[in-house]
Amino acid sequence: MSERDPDAAAPELREQVHAAAGRARIAARPLALLSRETKDAALLAAADALLAAADRILAANAQDIAAAEAGGTPPSILDRLRLTEQRVEGIASGLRQVADLPDPVGDVVRTSELPNGLELRQVRVPLGVIGIVYEARPNVTVDAFGLTFKSGNAVLLRGSSSAARSNAVLVDVLRASLQASGLPADAVQLLPSEDRASVTHLIRARGLVDVVIPRGGAGLIASVVRDATVPTIETGVGNCHVFVHADADLDMAESIVLNAKTRRPSVCNAAETLLIDAAIADTALPRLVGALTAAGVTVHGDGPGMQPATELDFETEYLSNDIALAVVDGVDGAIAHIDRYGTGHTEAIVTADEVVGDQFAARVDAAAVMVNASTAFTDGEQFGFGAEIGISTQKLHARGPMALPELTSTKWIVRGTGQVRPA
Repeated sequence: MSERDPDAAAPELREQVHAAAGRARIAARPLALLSRETKDAALLAAADALLAAADRILAANAQDIAAAEAGGTPPSILDRLRLTEQRVEGIASGLRQVADLPDPVGDVVRTSELPNGLELRQVRVPLGVIGIVYEARPNVTVDAFGLTFKSGNAVLLRGSSSAARSNAVLVDVLRASLQASGLPADAVQLLPSEDRASVTHLIRARGLVDVVIPRGGAGLIASVVRDATVPTIETGVGNCHVFVHADADLDMAESIVLNAKTRRPSVCNAAETLLIDAAIADTALPRLVGALTAAGVTVHGDGPGMQPATELDFETEYLSNDIALAVVDGVDGAIAHIDRYGTGHTEAIVTADEVVGDQFAARVDAAAVMVNASTAFTDGEQFGFGAEIGISTQKLHARGPMALPELTSTKWIVRGTGQVRPA
């Protein structure tokens, strides 16, 4: 049998995943009808429950970290995996922010009246059952719950085995809080993470699961998109660029480049390539390379103080204290480089020329374009969405940071007074 045949791999696990999906479908029905007041109260209660369970959460996370360190996990992944008291507080705060946001369910997208008197309304409705496949980051467990619950969906969470203990405690706390609020605990369920087959069974559960969203590295995303029979919203990798134009203020450029690269190198909105306009390379290049090197960043390029760059360097999402550097011929050269190597996530330009900034924003094909701002701002919370479910780099349904409206579909409601369609 083919390796991709879901029946060939762990049939008992298939039944377990499908049973969880069945419970989620049952839970999704009442969730779709909950009032905003009920959902918000449940989210606030869940935030309090997480803070009350902080010691349990951190103890479980310490076990995950110890196991990951013993297995030689890279520092960038350890940073994604690690929880601290401050991060737990931030996770709880994220639920409170989601509670403060408008409820998209029931929003009227558009209305019209036909000549025959029929009244049409297109309204937002939940997607139903959402599967999330993600790596390392246990904060995604709570973010995904908060956004799916507020938008009236049930969620099946398939985290990585590296975060299994952390995720188990987080989901246990969330389920207990829902139950205490008189709501279905099956609104959030954690799928087994020890066997890769659980991902296969989730993404092939068409008819039980409505949408799958992968969050993680290029390999995970590619395998889910390739193998899924359930509709998928692709959250892409972030090979993000910062282009320093000939008319850039170099003080501003240095500040933006350092923030984009060093604020948190392990996240998808970190800058991975620095492009410098050839017209100012003599002054800008040594200054920016010196600033990056002083900040502990290894620069991959062609020149003094740099590691020699290969083609692979310009294709790589480092997620570490590394950055590729290329000198390009003006805005056209920068856009040509981005078109070749970019992943459609976030691209930035630093320039004092407003016309050039507008040209760059119009011509670059990416989910987010920054003009004189750091790539680090591509983030649901920074955009005012509360937490985010991911950053979509595809073009259908959703693009960029995905929050509450992106976790809904629509239905048409047609009201008449007895109209029938002529033969």
